[in-house]
Amino acid sequence: MIQWRRGVVDEVRSSWAGAIEYAVRLPSGDRVRALGYVDAVGALAPGTAVLLNTTALERGLGTGGLALVVAAPDALPEPVPDVAAVPGHLVKARYTPSQTMVLGVDEQDSAHHAVLADADDLGGLPVVVADLHSALPAIVAGVREVDPGLRVAYVMTDGGALPLDFSRTVAGLRDAGWLAASVTVGQAYGGDLEAVNVHTGLLAARHVVGADLVVVSQGPGNLGTGTRWGFSGTSAGEAVNAAATLRGRPVCSLRVSGADPRERHRGVSHHSLTAYGRVALVRADVPVPLLRGDLAGLGADVLAQATELCAASEGRLTLREVGCEGLDAALRATPVPLRTMGRGYDDDRAGFLGAAVAGRFAARMLGAGG
Repeated sequence: MIQWRRGVVDEVRSSWAGAIEYAVRLPSGDRVRALGYVDAVGALAPGTAVLLNTTALERGLGTGGLALVVAAPDALPEPVPDVAAVPGHLVKARYTPSQTMVLGVDEQDSAHHAVLADADDLGGLPVVVADLHSALPAIVAGVREVDPGLRVAYVMTDGGALPLDFSRTVAGLRDAGWLAASVTVGQAYGGDLEAVNVHTGLLAARHVVGADLVVVSQGPGNLGTGTRWGFSGTSAGEAVNAAATLRGRPVCSLRVSGADPRERHRGVSHHSLTAYGRVALVRADVPVPLLRGDLAGLGADVLAQATELCAASEGRLTLREVGCEGLDAALRATPVPLRTMGRGYDDDRAGFLGAAVAGRFAARMLGAGG
């Protein structure tokens, strides 16, 4: 079901990339936070009447807990004069009322079609795979601590938010020059490049973007049901498989926490154990943070869990112990806030260090030349 509400834009609260957050007043007099995508509804002025989807907001969800502007019926964007002449025919968010058509990097109308038509090899490209979108800036911080000159591309899968413009993180990293490009795959859309699936997204990152290293994760908003298999992060294991199939070098970023109130996510999350231990079926490296000082007890638990994960894989997963020295400063220097599940860096340092060592390890792979 969808909870529909009418409202009127009171003010613009903030904006980033292709998204604008408004304060919208409902007929009841209440004001709500509402997000509008410029490509979908344009930039709206105060006083504009809008139609809202308030389902997630009224359910009190976290990442998705905003009203969404569906339409501004009296202020529609100008129609495209000849939509048939617009290049591209990839439809994303397919068969929903908000489906959109984009130009795929690998389709016939693309200038890059010839490059990708027979592309089949990543040539040893390191591919860091993470469960949560919040790991992205920490991974890139780890990469840049080794070599800030590396070209990093981000491939966003469709397990979370579908519009990339929802992500303040990607917008901030792009503005700071920390990401060379973004690629949205599957039903996700809005990246610098659009691709049909993870495989063509990775190939585009390598052969079109010229990336030295790629990070893959779902968009903001992780779905989980508290069951062994019911979570959107299983796509991390599938991305590991895709990277290896294309002769890349997959690196598994562990989801680690010392502060999550849920036991199943303490130490190494059961999401990582399932995605990398059961869904991934290929050889991959598993960097493990060597946590010291006040995190030493947690570090011992994480190392034990990771050791068991790799041992049970019968040689597929290789444990790589990675020191955390210098990463604290690198993480505190990120151009975007570090937050995961509502917790900041100082609330759960282990989680961000676990992601950063994956970036550090992948960047060192390039430095080692092998």
